[in-house]
Amino acid sequence: MKKERYIEILKASTLLGLTSFGGPAAHLGYFREEYVKRREWLDDRVYADIVALCQFLPGPASSQVGITIGMLRGGLFGGFLSWFGFTMPSVIILMLFALFVTHTELDIGWLQGLKIAAVAVVAHALIGMGKNLAPDRPRIVIVVLSAWAILLVPTAWAQIAVIVAAGIIGYAVFRGGELPAAPELTLTFGRRIGAVSLLLFSGLLAGLPLLRPFLESVYYAIFDTFYRVGAIVFGGGHVVLPMIEREVVPVWMNEEIFIAGYGAAQAVPGPLFTLSAYLGQLMGDIPGAFVAVAAMFLPSFLLLIGILPYWNLIRTKSGIQAALKGINASVVGLLLAAFYDPVFTSGIDGPSDFAIAVTAFAMLVYFRIAPWIVVFFAALLGALSYAIIG
Repeated sequence: MKKERYIEILKASTLLGLTSFGGPAAHLGYFREEYVKRREWLDDRVYADIVALCQFLPGPASSQVGITIGMLRGGLFGGFLSWFGFTMPSVIILMLFALFVTHTELDIGWLQGLKIAAVAVVAHALIGMGKNLAPDRPRIVIVVLSAWAILLVPTAWAQIAVIVAAGIIGYAVFRGGELPAAPELTLTFGRRIGAVSLLLFSGLLAGLPLLRPFLESVYYAIFDTFYRVGAIVFGGGHVVLPMIEREVVPVWMNEEIFIAGYGAAQAVPGPLFTLSAYLGQLMGDIPGAFVAVAAMFLPSFLLLIGILPYWNLIRTKSGIQAALKGINASVVGLLLAAFYDPVFTSGIDGPSDFAIAVTAFAMLVYFRIAPWIVVFFAALLGALSYAIIG
């Protein structure tokens, strides 16, 4: 039984890792379509709870959502398999980019088609999550206000503030009403392992820089650099750019090579944090790439293992449930803001792009075609449009 579940998790996450273009907001749309709608591993309420929690944590939020779903489905190893399948395709591609560093043109037709597919996927996710998580006027107001706030102040701290404010509003508005019992998250580990994991997370964060001056190892330096970035960066992939740049330019590489890798990371599916594979490859060859990737994502694993048992306990309380009604509505608002910028603004350049987006949306919603087929179809249409119109 376990073996079948592990295979199932690896197959699902690898398919997502090969087709999830468009950045974190699009990833959440792809995850919902695959894990909530198609496979029914969890419902929208649990999914939104997970998304809300991961928005609070440093590191790659979409990867953390995938890891958490894998842990719920198959324990700690299931979480690893979920991360591995979603992450490794882009890691391998970016390692090849590092081996053959060339100019990457980001505006060619097939890539534009992938961006357009992300527009359709996020729009589909918005409609489904909106119906389930904002079914009444108070929560619709929270959705709209959350989107306003993030569009006007597009920072990681504003995102956290919006979620906190929505939780307070939800507590005030819904605490007197009748609340359905929260479905418990099924975890294979408890608070004792969680406490050890949080202790390890903190110990590595504090201890790695202290030992670095005494250890003349390029791999130790790579591990220290990427662990610190993965442990303290809030706001997702694009926020990681300036933090990593300060660490590796000009010590390890020049600005041009760094930016080329960043462009390549945006052109491939999967999390933007796999930029670490490209940089690690240049810093320490193939072993350096794997050390950098492991260090970049290790904080996310340690934080999730440490926090999920406690989150599982407190989220079942009635007051927390009331707050979560507001928080889950704010998640829809955050996704709505992300739908405009960067998903729509980078994906739609003219009428032909919008026509492709409408076609992809219809394929998803009305014809119920699998998202990975829609992605490749949109890429093909984007390439044809680029060849004809330019």
